[in-house]
Amino acid sequence: TNYKLQTIMTTPTQNSSENMISNQLPIRLTSIVVPGFGRGSKELGIPTANLCKKSLKCKVGFDSLPCGIYWGFARIIQEKKEFDGQLQHDGGKDNAERDTNPSQLTTINYTMKTALSIGYNPVYKNEEKTIEPHLIAPKDHPLRNISKCGETELIDLYGAEIRLSIVGYIRAELPFEGLDKLIVAIKNDIVIAEQLADEKDQTI
Repeated sequence: TNYKLQTIMTTPTQNSSENMISNQLPIRLTSIVVPGFGRGSKELGIPTANLCKKSLKCKVGFDSLPCGIYWGFARIIQEKKEFDGQLQHDGGKDNAERDTNPSQLTTINYTMKTALSIGYNPVYKNEEKTIEPHLIAPKDHPLRNISKCGETELIDLYGAEIRLSIVGYIRAELPFEGLDKLIVAIKNDIVIAEQLADEKDQTI
């Protein structure tokens, strides 16, 4: 599959909704990375950093954050710290099973592009709203996969504090039929996010 920046046809209603969302951007927030549902890496092959609702610092309330797929920038601003493993889903793992070596984070000490989702992931029919950025390493970084979209294989970030700037809107959450179509869409989102971020000053 070839991943490239695509122009998606929208209805007047969709355009109105997108304009309302775009008028709220950029949105800046900080939060702690906590365990999510464990699907990003295991089922989709696209790891994300699940952000903690309770630790969120943002001018826009968590429940008021508009759902959708976005692009922006992210930065690790504090390495791993102790966190409550029950703040979010832990996939059945206890804290002793997680690798919490702070030295692992020394490879991520700069601003990274990100493709992120805010919402309920209609494919999985989540009942809880989540914020899940996929951090995009530079093209020549060893964490980048050799694939059409070059998704980044993140190291363990649990307990790290992330500053996130949500700059632009890509699309709405969609109820894709099956994981294969979801994966194709997410990889295309990553390509779009990287292309749009390349045109923007990386300042958070």
